[in-house]
Amino acid sequence: MTVKLHINGSVSRFSGDPMTPLVDVLRRERYLTGTKAVCREGFCGACTVDVDGAAVMSCLRPVGLLDGATVTTVEALSPGEGPLHLLQAAFEAADVVQCGMCFPGVVMSLSPFLRDNPAAGRAEVKAAMAGNICRCTGYERIVDAVMDVLGRQNREHVHD
Repeated sequence: MTVKLHINGSVSRFSGDPMTPLVDVLRRERYLTGTKAVCREGFCGACTVDVDGAAVMSCLRPVGLLDGATVTTVEALSPGEGPLHLLQAAFEAADVVQCGMCFPGVVMSLSPFLRDNPAAGRAEVKAAMAGNICRCTGYERIVDAVMDVLGRQNREHVHD
């Protein structure tokens, strides 16, 4: 089966088993290794990518179900030598990243959340992180960084 995907703004075709997990297509076929393949059971969230505007665990999504889909990985949030995405910069400033395994999945889970919930509070941010496991940070610094981004976005919106 041949599947056409729009990955990070480029058209890509995958020919093979339609049950191949999207994470394998991204990592093995397209060399987009920012998406991590950790638990392969949908438990840790490290493989989260954006599919048609929604955060999706790519280890659980067979590529055969995605013909024509738009997929965005962590690499597209800050391409090349460009500036970091607001969330990535906030994580760096709050010293959130330690081992780095959860980082791409957390960023990809929270990016659409930030877009869709500009007035979220701490409890909502914590709920949005469900499905992402981090063994290093204790989560509070992640929430602090997200709250910082929300505050900056709200201040910028007021000044528009």
